[in-house]
Amino acid sequence: MHRLTKTVLSLLAILSIALGATACSSTSAPSSRAKENSARSSNYDKLVASQPAHDVKYSPTRETKNFWIDTWGQTPGKLAYVYVQNANGEYGYFVLKGLPVTYCVSLLPPETKARLDLGQYEGETIVQGPSMDGTYSSQTNCNSFYGKDATTGAYVEFSIGQNQSYFLYDQPLDLPQFKDAKPLGPSTVDSAKNANR
Repeated sequence: MHRLTKTVLSLLAILSIALGATACSSTSAPSSRAKENSARSSNYDKLVASQPAHDVKYSPTRETKNFWIDTWGQTPGKLAYVYVQNANGEYGYFVLKGLPVTYCVSLLPPETKARLDLGQYEGETIVQGPSMDGTYSSQTNCNSFYGKDATTGAYVEFSIGQNQSYFLYDQPLDLPQFKDAKPLGPSTVDSAKNANR
């Protein structure tokens, strides 16, 4: 019995040494992916060392973002002048209270967490959440915009694309291309001015 135990222990020791050697040899040669990741990291480190990111003393992007906030985020009902150009180069316009909004904008986050039944286990996943109207949006109406007419409060909707584009201003502009622009909604530039005095 004692001799059998020694033999079994010796065989186990030899087997573990062999497996250890195999494991060492298989992990000692890095995979192609590991080599490329190492090369990428090394290259990035060299580039950062020779060309570090500069300090920014002034951010024009933040300045313009603040200008947008100052323009649209301070006065309720501020008028937006939306000039729409069609495929023939002709202009029309809407005067809206506030900015036009695309159908892609939502008041709620578009995703929500949901429990997931994995059989024996449970988990969570991220799924599309319903909108406030109880429907689900496919995010495919991003070229459709809507807003509130400046003088009547009427709902206004328009689409962009298919050779149609729009230009948005916070005041009416006396530009040559807009001189023949026709109102596309109930409000005109003059009626909007008079209504907001």
